[in-house]
Amino acid sequence: MAEQIGYRDTPEEDRKKAIVFFDQGKRVANAGQFDYAIEMYLNGLKLDPEDVAAHQALREISLKRKASGGKDMGMLSKMKLRYGKDDKENMQLAEKFLAYDPGNTGRMLELLTHSAAAGCYDSVMWIGPILLKANTESGKPELSKYIALKDTYIRLRQWQRASDAAHHALRIKPDDMNLQQEVKNLGAQQTMDAGGYSSGKSFRDSIRDMSSQQKLMTEDRDIRTIDILRAQIDDARVEMARDPTEPGKISKLVDLLIKTEDSEFENEAIEVLDKAFTKTGQFRFRFRLGQIKINQLRRMGRSLREQVAKNPTDAETVSTYKQFMKESAQEELKEFALAADNYPTDLSFKYEMARRLIMLEEYSEAIPLLQQAVQDPKMRVEATIELGKAFLAAEFPDEAIDTLKAVAESYQYGGDTKSKLIYYWYGRALETRGDNADAIKCYSRVTQWEFNYLDVQTRIKALRAKAATA
Repeated sequence: MAEQIGYRDTPEEDRKKAIVFFDQGKRVANAGQFDYAIEMYLNGLKLDPEDVAAHQALREISLKRKASGGKDMGMLSKMKLRYGKDDKENMQLAEKFLAYDPGNTGRMLELLTHSAAAGCYDSVMWIGPILLKANTESGKPELSKYIALKDTYIRLRQWQRASDAAHHALRIKPDDMNLQQEVKNLGAQQTMDAGGYSSGKSFRDSIRDMSSQQKLMTEDRDIRTIDILRAQIDDARVEMARDPTEPGKISKLVDLLIKTEDSEFENEAIEVLDKAFTKTGQFRFRFRLGQIKINQLRRMGRSLREQVAKNPTDAETVSTYKQFMKESAQEELKEFALAADNYPTDLSFKYEMARRLIMLEEYSEAIPLLQQAVQDPKMRVEATIELGKAFLAAEFPDEAIDTLKAVAESYQYGGDTKSKLIYYWYGRALETRGDNADAIKCYSRVTQWEFNYLDVQTRIKALRAKAATA
């Protein structure tokens, strides 16, 4: 719910009213009246739930109370206090429970989740580190609490803190492949973070209006559409629960989950497909799982590429992008190799494998796959262009020229995307071998189709100047 509500700021009038309670709480706490002080601070936080200083003061009072022999609330008192449907009231109740039992990590987690649901993100940022530290130092740290912290921080786009929580989780479950990948993704996202808490500001300072918050938290997604999708997802979950191995119901739920383009829902889709594959042994479920992972990687790659475009001279940003693209290509290669093994007659998977191998500069492995892929009429032209490029990169210019010449002569269209690619790389191969006059003819043809295509102008001028000098 947090991502739907957005950040909830407090009206100035309520803040002033809350200060009266906080001042009274401070006075009675100094007099040793800890229970009364706790109630005063809780009353103030009802009015201004995002006053972080008040949260901290209340916690210090509760710790002093415990040190002086103060006990937790009685069981009967707790039974009378139950969580309801109002997120803000639930947040306040969670803080009350925690105030009387300040070392209880379960209560800390309740305060974290209810604060996030209520849109009180400054409160989340305050209690989060306390929960992380308490869980880590407990002697038996719980994986679920680290995961909850990670997921909450992701919703708030706090990549550094999400990454820290994920690393703690990975120490408990070091062989979890999904968690390992998420740690990498969060590290990449961390480099792109240009706002929010990383700037040292609170949400109250950095996000003053709902429209700005919705833009930051939902990335311009239409909230009404998300609401409808959530309702459909809930219905699909119920349908699949009745028959968990029925392919149609599994696909329906997965389709809805990935339609959100939300990593949390996509991860649920991955989990659903993994369970279906384990139970049925049908590879189509595993294949769909891999496609979701690939789409997540591509989305991350686009974001990093945009960041590089904004900061092209930032060596760290550029290095992060290059490293991510290399690791992404390796992961995608694994997925397409698995698909190729299970669908050996579908040559498109070998073509995709070859493209990733080219990204990884493994040309000798890519070339045989492309030679198979060109046998498929649907991708013959694309695969042949890639084959010519691979020959050229592998320092086989003669083979590159023959390959690209053949496709240039057989391709019937002129001026489209494929024809420009064909003649550009045909020209590159000819230039590499020293056939400059023929290379100029190829580049010239491309410029007549699109004058600003890649670097053809520069190459033509350089080759003509070289010829004139000779």
